[in-house]
Amino acid sequence: MPSTTNQDPASGKRQIVIIAGGVGAARFIDGMQQIHPADSISVICNVGDDLTWNGLKVCPDIDTVIYTLAGIEGELGWGIQDDFTSMLDELTALGDEAWFRIGNRDLATHLIRNRILQNGGTLSEATEELCRRRNVSVNVRPVTDHNHPTMIRTTEGILTFQEYFVARQSEPVITNIEFPNKDSALPAPGILDLISTAESIYIAPSNPFVSIEPILQIPGIRDALIQTKARKIAISPIIGGKAIKGPAAKMLYEMGHDVSAVGVAKIYAPFIDLFVYDTIDQELTPSMDSLAIQTAHCDTIMKDRLGRKQVAVNVTTLLNEVQKH
Repeated sequence: MPSTTNQDPASGKRQIVIIAGGVGAARFIDGMQQIHPADSISVICNVGDDLTWNGLKVCPDIDTVIYTLAGIEGELGWGIQDDFTSMLDELTALGDEAWFRIGNRDLATHLIRNRILQNGGTLSEATEELCRRRNVSVNVRPVTDHNHPTMIRTTEGILTFQEYFVARQSEPVITNIEFPNKDSALPAPGILDLISTAESIYIAPSNPFVSIEPILQIPGIRDALIQTKARKIAISPIIGGKAIKGPAAKMLYEMGHDVSAVGVAKIYAPFIDLFVYDTIDQELTPSMDSLAIQTAHCDTIMKDRLGRKQVAVNVTTLLNEVQKH
């Protein structure tokens, strides 16, 4: 039987927490909001990708989640659909570098966020306000209100995540991933409570190194995940030995892990109950069965919005079949 349901006393709704970063995570969350009340879902977002761009704080993972849940995400999963770049074009014409692409409509988000921050607000407060303005009912939260950059150590030197991912197109060979503020960046208010009181916690199909690990590096987060009574499920971002988006497969190889769903499962095994991988990889079942966690496979490819909903149904069904240890 499933574990005892944890509910928000005020609403009576089951509490679902999703730990997330990246486009795949945003699409999975959209699937979840199609099958659960949006206000029963809380998302703990990675902030390791954040950067300062022309004096503005930009939060790519938070913005991707908000835009996707609002139904306005760009064709590639980031930015805003049908955006235009006359501002960037003008910067380039004036001799500025424009390797980080922000559209004119996207810029409005960053202006609002920075006005709130400059007036003494926190990143949590700015995120809540941006959700309100986009009519997003899911509770989207940054894992921390403090600066918590992900730094990529490569054979060519140390790069910020955006320098590595956008400017260098993930080409340099990685030797380590570092989080210089991991001891001082405290959890945002309420984050540990979300984890401890959740009924179920999903680790979205995100890059385990630069989307999920930055969250786990915040003091108290990993311990809270281990100690919570919630049922915990992780979805593989690797299908058929490849990442649907981003450099996760390359990172697995360069960081010395199996470039497969099994490699990801081993990373998450210490603090989850169930690992879900795609049916394309069902030949990995014997290796999965050797792990000290429950594993199962289903279709996890999200080709369109209906596909997102179906994946959410698939993994939720599997989680409901898991008996909490």
